[in-house]
Amino acid sequence: MTRKVKTCLWFDDGALAATEFYCSLIPDSRIDHVSRHIENATHGEPGEVLAVEFTLAGTPYQAINGGPHFKLSEAVSISVSTEDQSETDRLWAALTADGGAESQCGWCKDRFGLSWQIVPKRAAELFSGPQASKVWPVLMTMQKIDIAALEAAAA
Repeated sequence: MTRKVKTCLWFDDGALAATEFYCSLIPDSRIDHVSRHIENATHGEPGEVLAVEFTLAGTPYQAINGGPHFKLSEAVSISVSTEDQSETDRLWAALTADGGAESQCGWCKDRFGLSWQIVPKRAAELFSGPQASKVWPVLMTMQKIDIAALEAAAA
């Protein structure tokens, strides 16, 4: 089924590698379709990947190999609500490996340049509950979110 709305991510030339990586990390994810350049295209070699339609945890996306004209930035990120510290640690390690980078407050960037927010469900509860004023100062010191540290701050 074609969705009316989906987010499009612009890559220089790593769309397929990036989407394969993303789909390997998140359950209920898959590559739905790969479009390739045709003969006599105005750009790109015949057979090279042009675009990839993929689904992450049920949400549709598209990735294109658009060339070096535009770069991904922190202005757009994919936010993942994790079940626990173990899932948070697994995703964080995978996304920051091989040239990825840690940032603050659960944000990181993967080796392809895409920004992610890895936020445990429990942490999100603590951010907005009655203990939020105790939790936010601790969160601001973190890169990867540590649920136990936030729980301690809330207590």
